[in-house]
Amino acid sequence: MIAAIRNLPRTVWLLGLISLVNDSASDMIYPLVPLYLTSVLMAGPKALGLIEGIAEGTASLVKLAAGVMADRMRRSKWFVITGYGLAGFARPLIAITTSWLGVLACRFADRVGKGLRTAPRDALLTHAVEPGQRGLAFGFHRAMDNLGAVIGPLVAAGLLALGVPLRTVLASAIVPAIFVLWLAFAIEEPPAPLALKPVPFTWNLREFPPAFKRYLLVLALFMLGNSSNMFLLLRAKELGLADAYVPVLWALVSLVAAVFSTPLSALSDRMERRSLITGGWSIYAIFYLLFGLMPAQPWLLWPMFAGYGLFLAATEGAEKALVADMVPREQAGTAFGWYNLVVGILLLPASIVFGWLWATLSPTTAFAFGSGCALLAAVLLHFWVGPAPTNRDPAI
Repeated sequence: MIAAIRNLPRTVWLLGLISLVNDSASDMIYPLVPLYLTSVLMAGPKALGLIEGIAEGTASLVKLAAGVMADRMRRSKWFVITGYGLAGFARPLIAITTSWLGVLACRFADRVGKGLRTAPRDALLTHAVEPGQRGLAFGFHRAMDNLGAVIGPLVAAGLLALGVPLRTVLASAIVPAIFVLWLAFAIEEPPAPLALKPVPFTWNLREFPPAFKRYLLVLALFMLGNSSNMFLLLRAKELGLADAYVPVLWALVSLVAAVFSTPLSALSDRMERRSLITGGWSIYAIFYLLFGLMPAQPWLLWPMFAGYGLFLAATEGAEKALVADMVPREQAGTAFGWYNLVVGILLLPASIVFGWLWATLSPTTAFAFGSGCALLAAVLLHFWVGPAPTNRDPAI
């Protein structure tokens, strides 16, 4: 495993390092947004759901457009540079907002930046490695991303423990943002495959195989029950976790994901990827059900959030590797655009429904809804979505 990671191309390593630094900055802020909304701006779960849903859902259209344009232009690097730059400079502006609408604007700009870079970056990873390395490459990238998500909350927790004001902690994210932009300019774009003839874009996805379309439908069902992770942090606070431990708890999730992402995603190179994803979605269903039913015992949150990190490790890299398996390489940007569109656009109804169920009925009802969607999606993925080719280029 170590030798295989060491032999990954420079592009994979550089993109991993960029994600490490970027997520250190992002996750300095992400766990603090619910605290900032509730304790400083006096907003509740409905505002949180609206902010996350609009920001992620609208930005998802950008992900599709960026993926399509990257395929047409056969260039991905500048989408990556622009995306990281926009997000990096938008996040610290949360520190000067005076209402939840200002937070919405900053989160929207952050997510648009992510939309610009995500599909082109995933296409870069696809083009940089051989088909038999896809799980390893995407898993390594997610591991570096999650390692940054460990560093960021720990830095935030340390600053808060030292008495640094919350606004100052938010504003300090500008420093890693500058470093990320410098690293992004160092990317060398690998040669992308040239299509024999241009493939026209269609909204009915008729240019893609049927299995990929079914996969997107099942993914949409899963995402309908997968609301913003900020609700998990809000629930943890509701169950009695002290504010200073909220960033540390989120760091635990990222630490578990960072440790297990590479080996679990690499395992998907040697087995049927759907089985690994099905197992991860099943873990999610159990986690959400238990999270809605658990008593107000803060110590239980630590093993629960560690289990959530295991779900992320088993699915994040494997889901993207499955996309790469299902489509021709010259359509990778567009395919990842559709994948990220589905993941993001469903966050709007998912977060709004989750916030409404929480506020109107109970947190238990909201988490039970998410659990049911995940379980049904896992069953459909296993029995309805056809197997994709593994360890070979599906364009051949």
